[in-house]
Amino acid sequence: MTNIHKFLLALAVFFLIFLILTPYFTSDFLDLRQQKENEAIAKAELAAKETAKKAIENAQKKIYLMGKFDPVARDDFAPIPTKYNIAGYKIYLREEALNAFEKMAEIATTNNIELNITSATRNFDYQKDLWNKKWEGVTFVDGKDLSKSIPDGQERFEKILEYSAVPGTSRHHWGTDIDINGVNPKYFDTVEGEKVYAWLIENASLFGFCQTYNEKGTERPSGYNEEKWHWSYLPLSKNFTEEYKNLIKDSDIKGFLGEEYVSGENLINNYVMSINPDCI
Repeated sequence: MTNIHKFLLALAVFFLIFLILTPYFTSDFLDLRQQKENEAIAKAELAAKETAKKAIENAQKKIYLMGKFDPVARDDFAPIPTKYNIAGYKIYLREEALNAFEKMAEIATTNNIELNITSATRNFDYQKDLWNKKWEGVTFVDGKDLSKSIPDGQERFEKILEYSAVPGTSRHHWGTDIDINGVNPKYFDTVEGEKVYAWLIENASLFGFCQTYNEKGTERPSGYNEEKWHWSYLPLSKNFTEEYKNLIKDSDIKGFLGEEYVSGENLINNYVMSINPDCI
């Protein structure tokens, strides 16, 4: 047998073997490709589920951050005991923040300091009522009916913002912030008020509380006027502050009188985030 014949015979045998084994190779290849496709589909489905889950979580967080809930219906809120409540009606606070306040108030009494709460959790509807009454002139601001004394909407909006938060932007929505012993600046100019404020400055941080709106200046050039009565429970509020910055947009802030002026105020940066640097 010549070399040519040997070569042709070997070639024929090779093709015969190839034809016999091709179905197995093809089957394995198709199985591998199907496996990869199934894995890609499963990965995409998992990613879609995670995205949907995250979207639901963020939507729920936005509802909370903007105060669109009833604190009475939540297990993580508790009514402030009568001995500390000077609001004249039942008010609520996150349990953790309330426990911290009670400890602080008990220690304060040993220094002859009396601490009470005049305002705590205010949901969206409550804040809306406060805001709308000032907008319409039902509640006077600086002794004036703003609907008459400031007919220009943008100017009236900014006047109310000196001390009152727009509904949906108040930290009181979160159940972490309290007003202590009243909301009148003149109280803190009295001997008693100065004593209380000095004690809070010295000791409140030991219990997790921070004065949210300190005096405006280079470190806090914008936002609400100083509020010596407004204190925030940082172990909870620091996280809510960050979530608010990341989740809430100007377009979310609506549903009250004067809402058309929101876009001109940069409320999130100039008010919600314009707080005492020690509280961030």
